[in-house]
Amino acid sequence: MRIGSFYLGNGECEFVVWAPLVENLSVKIVSPVERLLPMEKDSGGYWKAAAGDIFPGTRYLYRIEDERERPDPASNCQPLGVHGPSQVVDHGSFIWEDVEWGGAEPGGMIIYELHVGTFTPDGNFDALVRRIGELKESGINSIEIMPVAQFPGERNWGYDGVYPFAVQGSYGGPDGLKRVVNECHKEGMAVILDVVYNHLGPEGNYIWDFGPYFTDKYKTPWGWAINFDDAYSDDVRNYFIENALYWFDNFHIDALRLDAIHAIYDFSAKPFLMDLSENVDSFSSSKGRKFYLIAESDLNDARVILNRESGGYGIDAQWCDDFHHSVHTILTDERTGYYMDFGRIEDMVKSLKEGFVYSWDYSAYRKRRHGSSSRDFPADQFIVSSQNHDQAGNRMLGERLSALVTFEALKVAAGVVLFSPYIPLLFMGEEYGEDSPFLYFVSHSDADLIESVRKGRINEFNSFAKEKEFPDPQDVETFRKSR
Repeated sequence: MRIGSFYLGNGECEFVVWAPLVENLSVKIVSPVERLLPMEKDSGGYWKAAAGDIFPGTRYLYRIEDERERPDPASNCQPLGVHGPSQVVDHGSFIWEDVEWGGAEPGGMIIYELHVGTFTPDGNFDALVRRIGELKESGINSIEIMPVAQFPGERNWGYDGVYPFAVQGSYGGPDGLKRVVNECHKEGMAVILDVVYNHLGPEGNYIWDFGPYFTDKYKTPWGWAINFDDAYSDDVRNYFIENALYWFDNFHIDALRLDAIHAIYDFSAKPFLMDLSENVDSFSSSKGRKFYLIAESDLNDARVILNRESGGYGIDAQWCDDFHHSVHTILTDERTGYYMDFGRIEDMVKSLKEGFVYSWDYSAYRKRRHGSSSRDFPADQFIVSSQNHDQAGNRMLGERLSALVTFEALKVAAGVVLFSPYIPLLFMGEEYGEDSPFLYFVSHSDADLIESVRKGRINEFNSFAKEKEFPDPQDVETFRKSR
């Protein structure tokens, strides 16, 4: 079931929203002329309305039970931010110039991970477009864009997004992202988009008002888990599957990187990830070319990339953190946190040969056995790096590897990544030894939430924070230092 607002042309628009427990729902057109559109509810809990004299740019809210007005959970655009009305978008109006683009296979990718807001001084899609030629000249043939789903304010890593279908306005909105993809494809470069299906951010998260999108069955770092296996979960799955297909269909994205799938809690007989990969494969067949799913997972579970016929999830590829940890600990001699499980040259050897270092071996960090063997999987199902946004940004001072080791060690790291049998990933600026940090930054408007974020980060780095000045995530200077 498709969801959201759909411009049909000639001033005709259809609205569809899932709200199974709501008794009264209508569309409030906010601008250009305010009016109210009644909606009808079907047997599956989907409310629908179709109306004329509604054109692209029309802003609207959903009125729930005649008492609350909320943006569309599947909004395509939030021009006034996460608390404002949604906006109708005509996806058919963009002129694509990538008709000759036939897609890319992960095995041939050289991936460049970037954050739109800090990749350039301007911090938007158009500034990114101007850099695509330089990236291609350096040998990059695939860019991976950190999440662009609408988040609070103008500064964020993107993992606090609350509108998975809406492209961040401060970056340039839907057409801005399309211009990036269009230009990349014209240059023969693939585009991977980072999406977050394990949680939604706290500020502007109004999806609670529409239905049981969350469940208290599981405890997560963000509170209630997204409901992938409890009552009403079929339609919650539909929401996220539709989101994946939305990026492939309307934005010509080549692959999605699924953030932290270990934080997707689902014990159903057919897990959501299997359901998702099945739908993406069906979509690929209908389009005549393959679209890909790439998972981030710290589980070392080979079932993630095992084909569905053999009982796996059927995800095409996944990040291999063990490779990063093996390289990092040897070069830096760091042994705190999860790094305590690494540091031996034997770890590096095993990762180069097999992928996972921990394949049901005892982990001192976890104090239990961890992982499964990836020995029999092809190398083009693993993505490796010596740096990425997590490994730099989740340090208190956001240091890149260039700030931690010598130039000779940097060359070793580059060589190991690029000459490994796996798919190499570089973090923006790594190709020339960028020395600015990549810090954690936000721009929330809720004072209590801001203080909670500050305390959380300070507690995370409590022992280190006594010796160093803690970078305030809310301070705009923290963001500026990360450019």
